[in-house]
Amino acid sequence: MDHTHDRRADRGVTNEAAQPRGTRDGGAPGGRAWAALALDVVVPLGVFYGSRAAGAGQWLSLVLAGIAPLAGLALTWVRQRRADPTALFVLAAMLLSVLVAMVTGDPRVLLARESWITAALGLWILGSLALARPFLLDVAVKVTPPGMARRLECLEHDSPVVRRWLTVSSVAWGSAFLLDAVARVVMAYTLPVDSVPSLGVVALVVMLCLAQAVVMVYGRRSGALAQVRGRG
Repeated sequence: MDHTHDRRADRGVTNEAAQPRGTRDGGAPGGRAWAALALDVVVPLGVFYGSRAAGAGQWLSLVLAGIAPLAGLALTWVRQRRADPTALFVLAAMLLSVLVAMVTGDPRVLLARESWITAALGLWILGSLALARPFLLDVAVKVTPPGMARRLECLEHDSPVVRRWLTVSSVAWGSAFLLDAVARVVMAYTLPVDSVPSLGVVALVVMLCLAQAVVMVYGRRSGALAQVRGRG
């Protein structure tokens, strides 16, 4: 029995060692998060300024940039063969904003449309704290290496320190998205139309960097990060 256990343990170590870097504990998150960022932020920005450079008007350029993330939704459906609730929400918001903009013909309405998405996302994150499973836990599980994701799932049930960290993280990220929504509305109706898309990206990046700084600082000081990484 002991020899059988040893052989199984050896195979487990060998299998873990054979995993590519980035899939074991402590590895970098997978490329899916970066791909999503490119599709949702970089591509629309490129479409808008590319259309403007080609001579398209502000309204048409914003419409084209607004529907660019549909490519990401299509890729997700092809890979998973199922509709993601967040993706469906974003799609509905895009379609609604385009319909409103077609009625009004005002490009600033399309610019303000981004605030609907970020505000709703912020409220969703904060509201999930009242549920059994915080929204950010699902996000963290998807973008962390498998071993760390499994440990986080267990710690969320067993460790008060990790649960408090997830609460603080949710408040930080939810607040960042709400502040971004307010900033987008102000910029949409006060700044030149052509400058708002790039400034909106800058504002979002700044807000999320501040939120992540809060998450990391609190995680280190509370010991939650050490537990998630298997060092506590």
